[in-house]
Amino acid sequence: MLNRIVTVAALAVGGVILSKQLKKSRGSGMKSSTRESIEVDVPVSTAYNQWTQFEDFPKFMDGVREVRQLDDTHLHWHAEIGGKEKEWDAEITEQIPDRRIAWRSTSGVRNSGVVAFDRMSDSRTRVTLQMEYEPEETAERIGDTLGLIKMKTKQNLKRFKEFIESRGKETGAWRGTVSQH
Repeated sequence: MLNRIVTVAALAVGGVILSKQLKKSRGSGMKSSTRESIEVDVPVSTAYNQWTQFEDFPKFMDGVREVRQLDDTHLHWHAEIGGKEKEWDAEITEQIPDRRIAWRSTSGVRNSGVVAFDRMSDSRTRVTLQMEYEPEETAERIGDTLGLIKMKTKQNLKRFKEFIESRGKETGAWRGTVSQH
């Protein structure tokens, strides 16, 4: 009986905390962010080259249905977020071979971020993904409040690690540089 009371009390407290967090973020246009890193056992150029293969993202990013590269700096995304199909366009704002790729959305789902590549050794690279986003709907805000976005980001980086390490080489490469004007 005591365990049952403790469980109900814990759920009630959790519900109050979640409700307060949602009220803070609702309609405020508040951005959320996540930052995750992983080390992969491939050279920095291999990790970077694979990340430039945006159309391969559905192979290791959960929920990403399709990414179409429209030109050197523009992408069209189709993904499932919070159980709903979403589409948006993004622009690559900076791209420095073997160092970093930055982007921002230009329509649809609001997000921006940077992925950085740090050489740890000749055969090991740290990949760090930092992203800002604006949860649009209640389910997205709840998922964000519960840390589901952070967890999904971490899982996607793990899948990237498995994908690139199992191949041992990239599926392609784009070595051009993009800089803000």
